[in-house]
Amino acid sequence: MANAAPANTTNEVLAYDSLFINGEWRKPASQDTVVVTSASTGQIMGRMPVSTHADADAAVAAARRAFTDPTGWATWEPRQRARALRRLADELDARKDEMARRVSGQNGMPVSTSINFEAAVPAGVLRYYAALAEQLPVEETRPGVLRGTSLVHRTPLGVVAAIVPWNFPQTLTFFKLAPALAAGNTVVVKPSTETLLDFALLAQAVAAAGIPAGVINILSSGRGLGAYLVGHPGVDKISFTGSTAVGREIAGRAGQLLRPVTLELGGKSAAIILDDAELESNTEELFIASLLNNGQTCFASTRILAPRNRYTEVVEFYKALAEGSVVGDALDPATQIGPMVSAGHRDKVVSYIERGIADGATLVTGGPTSDHENGWFVRPTIFADVDNSSAIAQEEIFGPVLSIIAYEGDDEAIRIANDSEFGLGGTVWSTDAERAALIAKQVQTGTIGINHYLPDFAAPYGGVKSSGMGRELGPEGLAHYQQLHSIYI
Repeated sequence: MANAAPANTTNEVLAYDSLFINGEWRKPASQDTVVVTSASTGQIMGRMPVSTHADADAAVAAARRAFTDPTGWATWEPRQRARALRRLADELDARKDEMARRVSGQNGMPVSTSINFEAAVPAGVLRYYAALAEQLPVEETRPGVLRGTSLVHRTPLGVVAAIVPWNFPQTLTFFKLAPALAAGNTVVVKPSTETLLDFALLAQAVAAAGIPAGVINILSSGRGLGAYLVGHPGVDKISFTGSTAVGREIAGRAGQLLRPVTLELGGKSAAIILDDAELESNTEELFIASLLNNGQTCFASTRILAPRNRYTEVVEFYKALAEGSVVGDALDPATQIGPMVSAGHRDKVVSYIERGIADGATLVTGGPTSDHENGWFVRPTIFADVDNSSAIAQEEIFGPVLSIIAYEGDDEAIRIANDSEFGLGGTVWSTDAERAALIAKQVQTGTIGINHYLPDFAAPYGGVKSSGMGRELGPEGLAHYQQLHSIYI
């Protein structure tokens, strides 16, 4: 039934009864189901089967068989795997409109954003790693220092467990899946409970692309399933994107097992607006840097650092930006700010807004109430007169809430930017590219943009401090799914 579900262009409820394991649709071990709802309306969008530990065992076993097959995926020439990745990219392209609709319906991402990310990035990153796999040698000969030569051979790690979040579910899945597959690994994907219907569509694309059985296995959600995969004896590497708290638990368990792990965790990035920055001409880029996906973005620059001599101007700019944004149903092409992913997450964001007010910050616009009767909406909220030590400046809110913090001089801006346990993203805004680059290099973060922010496939992406460990994207991302084998000749 699952593989035959049609594209959902109406309000039809999508019902799936199977999981995609070992290249086929398999009945789950449990008859329990997960109800998936619309973030914009609260209405039921679909149902997915619950995945149990037994289902995870079956998925890991299928991935192991596919990996150890003497003529299987891991043994294919890189060019052969690259052709398969490009076929999968083509199949995803054929489903891109439905993919965008499903993601936006579930997690509240404005469909205009979903079209540019969830519907486009997976195919793009697959094609990037297909080309990279063809270009990079899997072995090299190095002249020895003591004697002879050394042959350094790169091999895949084995079975990868990819545990992905709900905010950019397909984009962040392929940050892991594309390099893992390009390197020759097999994968078990564990999505978030909030976004499952898009993974059923992904499974259809995998089957249509002719990816060998067991190379990609897709679970749904289930109690303790992520922790079970982290400790599973059949898993060789963990790749996780999610909260810092869960990331710490995974890192501890992986450390006990001496199992490789890549962690992309939370953020509380700073936007350093220099005294020569142009605001109006960068309106769209400033919006993307701080409010993309309703603020449900780990790299978002949610701490706005403004020079005191332009502080009022910056506050008024962000007030107008928030009040001028179209808030509405995620599936409306005109919407710029959609709902939060769930009622629980909306309540968490609202609690931070109430905390900011209680702690004495000035509420410029927005607030804890919503103008929408249905769905999980939060008005874009701007705080001024924020102390960088306050909760709204230090803790990840994951919603459309920005804190504007004053500074005097470039050195203080850098100090405030670095006064955070996180270090994932950030931005510097200036008309002087050389000055901006000098400041950017001093910010303790894994990535930072000048006059814009978007990760690029060719550059390593990841965080420092409590924002994670390891890197995704770029050649470095591929290297994280390979192990080195030195042969001394």
